[in-house]
Amino acid sequence: MIHTLEELRSGLLLGIKKLKIVENLEEFPEEIFSLAESLEFLDLSGNKLYSLPDLSQLKKLQIAFFSNNLFTKMPSAFKECTELYMLGMKANKIEKFDEDILPLSISWLILTDNRLKKLPDSIGKLTKMQKFPLAGNQLETLPSTMQAMKNLELIRLSANNFKELPKWLLELPKLAWMAFSGNPCSISKETNIKVLAMQDLELDKLLGEGASGKIYRAHSKELNKIVAVKLFKGAVTSDGYAKDEMNACISIGEHPNLIKVLARLEHKHLGLVLEFIDSAFKNLGNPPNFETCSRDTYKEGLRFTVEEVQKIAQKIASVCAHLHAHSIMHGDLYAHNILINEKKYCYLGDFGAASFYEKGNELYEKVEVLAFGNLLEDLLSRVYERESELYMKLSYLQSNCQKQESLSRPLFIDILKNL
Repeated sequence: MIHTLEELRSGLLLGIKKLKIVENLEEFPEEIFSLAESLEFLDLSGNKLYSLPDLSQLKKLQIAFFSNNLFTKMPSAFKECTELYMLGMKANKIEKFDEDILPLSISWLILTDNRLKKLPDSIGKLTKMQKFPLAGNQLETLPSTMQAMKNLELIRLSANNFKELPKWLLELPKLAWMAFSGNPCSISKETNIKVLAMQDLELDKLLGEGASGKIYRAHSKELNKIVAVKLFKGAVTSDGYAKDEMNACISIGEHPNLIKVLARLEHKHLGLVLEFIDSAFKNLGNPPNFETCSRDTYKEGLRFTVEEVQKIAQKIASVCAHLHAHSIMHGDLYAHNILINEKKYCYLGDFGAASFYEKGNELYEKVEVLAFGNLLEDLLSRVYERESELYMKLSYLQSNCQKQESLSRPLFIDILKNL
């Protein structure tokens, strides 16, 4: 719900927990401090703010969004907001980030699409950090102090200037999801594929929309069949550049549990023509929410047999082994990126966070193995019968995949042998 400045000034909003105002604000409305006793969620995205007053009065503030404003410097206004755990500063013009200006309570910090060339050393003090999207900046290195971020589970480094990634990053005990395409250290491979003109396609209904683009049902006259068409938005997303996603999709080759790429589009925006997947296939899970942070959510009452979990795990491990044989990291191995039908046949999709890495470096694969272990944990938690030998076997596999020491985790080829 969007509120108005007039409502705020009239006192009508006293006692509310959530406030969102979009009115081309150039200054922070002082009247917000009248909500100090109740305000937990503040969203002033899409305005023209470039500075903030001290927000220490907002003692109950937990989530704050200031995306799509005009900040050139990371605000120091939040230091005393000790309940704040999520802060979004996406799509500003932030170049400067001073030391020790954030509360230690932060676990989710969004700095996508800014102009940062470096992070402060004090960022390593944010040891509760779980999600850290940094795509679309100008970073060349990460502070070594970030080795203290033992709770970091997801990081997005795409579309920066990294020539290499620090080894310690890949060894963080909980890091399971990372993206780093669009950097010198992840060269996107160009692959030849059939090209179709936009005129060949008759677009039908919108099937879905993600961070990087929209997917439509369509008819291809040249291919003479129903297809799915993904039209990329073109801008930097939280995962990186559209061209890197497109090249990853084309480069991965064919696998029974991958949606087949039929052609790329000759169009003002980038686009892919994909195999059309029947509407009987649904998302296995739903994306994380504010409460779960980095872990997927699931439909209430969803249950599996242990045999169904084994079947899903085998298919996903197989497709991941295929990807890593091509030195490609999916980067977003989640249930919400898996399509599944009633027979538990599944497809792994959404390659927006996919990244190419140097051949032979197993650490990247072992980071993804942790994501697989987390997925397996989610699925096993929805099994009723837990006394079987198969359940115990899968639980043992899960714990091996989730080992804190990344080097001691199995590779996907070993996981497949166990399944």
